[in-house]
Amino acid sequence: MKEQTLPTVRPAFIVIGAVKAATTWIQKQLQGHPAIFLPDVEPHYFSSEYERGPAYYDDLFRPAQPGAILGEKSADYLAHPFAAARIAQTYPDIKLLVQFRNPVDRAYSDYKMLYRRGTIRGAPEKFLTTPDCEQPRFLRDGLYAEHLARWFDLFPRENILPFLYDDVRDRPEETFRKVCQHIGVEPRATVIATRRENDSSERFLPLPVRKVLSPLKSAVAPLRSQRWFQATRGMMARQIAYPPLSPALRTHLEQFYQDDLAKLETMLGWDLSHWRKPLVKRATA
Repeated sequence: MKEQTLPTVRPAFIVIGAVKAATTWIQKQLQGHPAIFLPDVEPHYFSSEYERGPAYYDDLFRPAQPGAILGEKSADYLAHPFAAARIAQTYPDIKLLVQFRNPVDRAYSDYKMLYRRGTIRGAPEKFLTTPDCEQPRFLRDGLYAEHLARWFDLFPRENILPFLYDDVRDRPEETFRKVCQHIGVEPRATVIATRRENDSSERFLPLPVRKVLSPLKSAVAPLRSQRWFQATRGMMARQIAYPPLSPALRTHLEQFYQDDLAKLETMLGWDLSHWRKPLVKRATA
C-alpha cells in the first residue's frame, strides 16, 4: 500500500464536531478574528475526502494571509472511524475543539437538516428508532463517549477543549474566550453575534427552487447582500413544517443514549443531568 503523502499546511487547531452542535457558530467567530484563517467550506479531508490527497487540503488554505493562525472545521470528524488516527498521524500536537449537544436534540436537528434538503422523506420514527436504518448517523453520531474515547487514546487530553451547545447559547462571550485561550490567541474585542447558524426555524426557498439554484450557488453569493435579492427571496421563502418529534420517541431516544451519556460524564467529570430533565422549551434548531 502506497504511503499517504502529508499536507504541507500546518493548522494550529481543528473543530472536530459534533454535527448540529453549533460548530458553524464557532467557525464564524473564529473567522472574524483578524489573526485567524479558516476555510469557508468544511474540508472533510480526514474523513470523506481523504482520497483526494494532500494537495486538495493545502489548496483550501492558500487564501490565508502570511502569518495567519490556520484552522479548520469539519463537524463529521468526531464520529468518523478513521479521522482521529489520520489527524494524529499528520498533526500529533494539534489543538482540538469539540462541542456537544443534548444527543436527542442533535439527532432530531440532523434529521431536520436532511429533511429540508430533500435527502430523506418520512416521519422521525422511520429514522430515529434504531441506527439500523438508511441514515445511521442520526443516532450513532450522538454516541459521544464512544467517539471521544478514540481521540483521548491518540491525543493529550490538554489538547482537547470540550464545551457544550448550552455554553454557546447561554455564555457566548465566555465560551469564545476559552476557545481563544485554548488555541493561543487573544480574544477579539468586537461584539459576538449570538444568531444561530443553520437554524431550522429559518425561512427557506421551496425545495424545487433550491435544487435549481444549487449549481449557481457560487455565482449568486455576491448578490445576497443586494436589497432586491433579499426582497425577492423574502417573497418566496417559507418556514418548513417538520414532522414533530413525539414524546414517546423522545423518551425512546433518551433511553438509547443513557449509558453513553453516563460514560461521557465520567470521562469529562461533568454533570449533564440537565439533559435528562424535561425542559419547558426545547431547542428548535
